[in-house]
Amino acid sequence: MDELSRRNILALGAAASVAGIGPAVAGPSFGNPDEPPQGVINTTGNPASVTIPGPHDDVMSGQFPTSINPPPTDVGALPEFWATFNNAQRRIQNGGWARQVTQESFPISTTISGVDMRLAAGAIREMHWHQAAEWAFVTYGSCRVTVLDPQGRASVADVKEGDLWYFPAGYPHSLQGLGPDGAQFLLCFDDGKQSEYDTLLLNEWFAHTPPDVLALNFGVPAETFSKIPLTDTYIFQSELPGSLAADLAAVKSSAGLPPNPFVFSLGSGPVAKQTKGGMVQIADSDNFKVSKTIAAALVTVHPGGMRELHWHPNADEWQYYIKGAGQMTVFDTGPKAVTTNFHPGDIGYIKRNFGHYIKNVGSNDLVFLEVFRADSYQDIGLSDWLTHTPPQMVTSHLNIPADVIAKFPRASVGVVPV
Repeated sequence: MDELSRRNILALGAAASVAGIGPAVAGPSFGNPDEPPQGVINTTGNPASVTIPGPHDDVMSGQFPTSINPPPTDVGALPEFWATFNNAQRRIQNGGWARQVTQESFPISTTISGVDMRLAAGAIREMHWHQAAEWAFVTYGSCRVTVLDPQGRASVADVKEGDLWYFPAGYPHSLQGLGPDGAQFLLCFDDGKQSEYDTLLLNEWFAHTPPDVLALNFGVPAETFSKIPLTDTYIFQSELPGSLAADLAAVKSSAGLPPNPFVFSLGSGPVAKQTKGGMVQIADSDNFKVSKTIAAALVTVHPGGMRELHWHPNADEWQYYIKGAGQMTVFDTGPKAVTTNFHPGDIGYIKRNFGHYIKNVGSNDLVFLEVFRADSYQDIGLSDWLTHTPPQMVTSHLNIPADVIAKFPRASVGVVPV
């Protein structure tokens, strides 16, 4: 059997498997409401119409089975709502690396840009500040964060896997990896165009300020600055910092401490919604008071579970997939419904008010972040709406008896029970 023939057979078998039909099924059916019917159901009696005999990457396509063979309920098209850090170019330095996905490469993402960063133990992300607010989630290890507010109140804190930090726009800060193996973390900026490589850097400002001005500003001889770096250092290797207590003592100011912590433990924090299917943990300005422009949820979906059908009325949703395998369908007017698959390191983006759900299609827990440019986390569950609408109204729409509707979950459960 030649390679093209083998491919044709594999593609046809996968199509039937994904669609949940056999080769003898014909015509529209339950689970396919549109006329004409969508997807592989159209190919009955003409198997060649589903094959891909030309150039094709089986490995890549295998990551997106619902793009190659969409479920029959998919219809129309939406702007690409999938991106990934896995093919983003890394900027590698002595001490760590960074890679980013901004609106430039992910046009739909207008409200949030994302950065994946690694700092080795002792490595420093150069002291800097941004035009946008920075929100971060630690995915591995631990690091020390420092920040100064406009009132001259300094903060130093150590964060670990599952913790957050938030720095408002313009607040100067720095990051340093701790032992034994530094850290890796996700950064989110509250502007889709914000680039990690377009920041206001300490060394660059020094290098582009005349020595006599530096001398006058700091009250020391100009020769003090004769050995400063003449370019940015960005990420560079250094020694491990001293104790947290020593650093706290060193930055202590007569202005006192900031009124609200710049760090928060999301991964080990309270659970907002929990069922046998998984849980949702939320961090927004209600419990992480400093975070005025970004709200987020950490979602865990157990095998066989599903993030319920829902939408978000106050902001677009930017997603980051941490563990497991997910499958999401996004619904918009038109109708338009598009399904795609997500894996660790991938990013999803759903416009405000677009309906969606996320299934765990793997054998391990699916864990992902929902990030919003908003001060509060808001969602509306489809079941919550239907069970708080007069039953006769819902029955008239769906042809489902009222006593069956009464069995629907009567609240937004977050993750559907398994």
